[in-house]
Amino acid sequence: MSGFDDIGAEIFREEASELLQSIEKGLMDLEATPSDTELVNSIFRSMHTIKGSGAMFGFTELSQFVHEFETAFDDLRNGRAEVSKELIGLSLQACDQIGKLMDAVDGTDQDNQRILASLRQLMRPNADGAAVSAPTEETADAEMIGDQAQSTAPTATDAVITTVRFWLGTDALRLGSNPALLIDELRAFGETTVRALDDRIPTLGDLDPSDCLTGWEVEVAADLSDDDIDMVFLFVRDEMELSVEKRSAEPIAPVDTGSDNSELASTAAKPAAEPTPTQPQAAAKQTAGETMRVATERLDELMDRVGELVIAEARLQALTGATSDPAMMSVAEDIQRLVAGLRDATMSMRMVPIGSILGRFRRLMRDLSSSLNKPLDFVTVGEDTELDKTVIELLADPLVHILRNSVDHGLETPEERLAAGKPETGTIELGAKYSGAEVLITVRDDGRGLNPEKIREKAISRGLMTEKDDLSDNEIFRMIFQPGFSTVDKVTELSGRGVGMDVVMRTIGSLRGEIDLASELGKGTTLTLRLPLTLAIIDGMLIDVGGERYTIPLAAVEECVELPALHTVGHGGSSYLNIRGELVPFLRLRHLFEIDGEPPEFQKVVVVSSAGGRVGLVVDRIIGNYQTVIKQLSQFHACLKFFSGATILGDGTVALILDATQLVALGRDAELRARREAAA
Repeated sequence: MSGFDDIGAEIFREEASELLQSIEKGLMDLEATPSDTELVNSIFRSMHTIKGSGAMFGFTELSQFVHEFETAFDDLRNGRAEVSKELIGLSLQACDQIGKLMDAVDGTDQDNQRILASLRQLMRPNADGAAVSAPTEETADAEMIGDQAQSTAPTATDAVITTVRFWLGTDALRLGSNPALLIDELRAFGETTVRALDDRIPTLGDLDPSDCLTGWEVEVAADLSDDDIDMVFLFVRDEMELSVEKRSAEPIAPVDTGSDNSELASTAAKPAAEPTPTQPQAAAKQTAGETMRVATERLDELMDRVGELVIAEARLQALTGATSDPAMMSVAEDIQRLVAGLRDATMSMRMVPIGSILGRFRRLMRDLSSSLNKPLDFVTVGEDTELDKTVIELLADPLVHILRNSVDHGLETPEERLAAGKPETGTIELGAKYSGAEVLITVRDDGRGLNPEKIREKAISRGLMTEKDDLSDNEIFRMIFQPGFSTVDKVTELSGRGVGMDVVMRTIGSLRGEIDLASELGKGTTLTLRLPLTLAIIDGMLIDVGGERYTIPLAAVEECVELPALHTVGHGGSSYLNIRGELVPFLRLRHLFEIDGEPPEFQKVVVVSSAGGRVGLVVDRIIGNYQTVIKQLSQFHACLKFFSGATILGDGTVALILDATQLVALGRDAELRARREAAA
């Protein structure tokens, strides 16, 4: 392939992948609402677009497969077949096969034939199994060159005959268009007669063999609408001549194809050659001009530049604070306002609706329900909630693990649910909503729930706790996030090996997120992921410890209090504060970071929270809020588990960003050790 062809093929793959997702979503919506004809038409249009684009960019095998898939599905579109679970299942298999053909996977021909044969048998069970495949270029050209192609003439039983005459642009063949495929699509509407129109072909001396000069007249025994015509000629409409007329089925004298095209128009229907602005074609052109596809790398580069600009603006603010020049202060304020606007606009460009991944899980739920024989309703809520594109991409795998566990371990079998007084069909809800500067993603099921006693026994047998440890149910539930932890006795192909939830915990932690877990035995389980809106720029609290500055993500900060005098002496690893009647463990960051020297007389405590609870961080001084541009730590510093990144301050120095989740976990472990020592 040439460079241009490679680019075109890559663009096709991207757009076809989106169309495949649309088809899958439409198929599963159709399974729920089988009488929705608009859904059928939408699926058909997406198939048609993939087929036409595939042929244009050289994906011949894919185009032929989609053509036959489309032909079988057309029976549903025309009311000759009904929606069934088997049809949806086969159609989803066909979508998987299209994905393989897009990736040029070898050995797909046998699967192609198997799927298409099953579709034809399902749609027309009384047929003899023979089917007309999409024509190749060689056979199609051989069939159609001549005054009359081999085709069945319209019968008198049809009420209306539509005559379509068209001439493609002279460069149509060079651009990859194939008249044979267009005519074959018209054949799908009913019995046809095809004639070649050769009156525009010049003498041999003036003939360019690469020009498309033959026109076609196709009589179809069907009443074709403008939308039907537009669908057939969707990709070549702008560069062709087209006329349409309709007549009753009674035989009439043949029309002279050399006559003026204006005489061919019928008063019974407006020619498709003159589409009105309200037609889908015009609307599509308008929509195409409103959006533009941009490579993710360019957005990442833009975000990096904006981050550097935020740092430079902070330096300007620091310099301005050292002067009393009103003009400079005014300019600095204007720049601060403009940078804030540019930052928000750039971050919004990276925001993607979470519905872009929620949709794909509907297919997963359908397959799991079928394979495990557990009927379920999969409900999605808050699909318009937006997250940073990077977060969305990294979130897919953790959600797959969570949803698999919900179906495999969470939901009971139909017999168990009926015995427990529950509906036979289980429910799994996947929702998303905003909560301040975070997004909460919740997976909820109405299954058997977690058994704290069973988890406790397993944790004791693995040495994760002792029989003397007095842990709450929530603390016991969090044991399932330990590597290799599983309470399932039987290993299945889906789960049971203890691999999955620890990966979920690590992935969510790498996104600076947290996991909350709540469960009630016999009622169900709710797992909530708390994720930041973006990974690029956050609001942080700047603190000072031993002359070094650190940043705490502001979303994790609950409150700030002064360290009581009775706690100012000593350097214990963990102590407790009484905050409004609740004991909160606290960590001395001076001791944790091994900083020498005497602390100031009045220290502060920053109380931070995560899914594991709350902990206080004793600091020397709270400097204030700071716009934090996150920089990833190098591989040499990856072992520093208390830090999630770094930022550059206005004076050019570096401040490390504290990982609140890790610090809370440290405080919880210290508290557990204190309990064990007290019990001993």
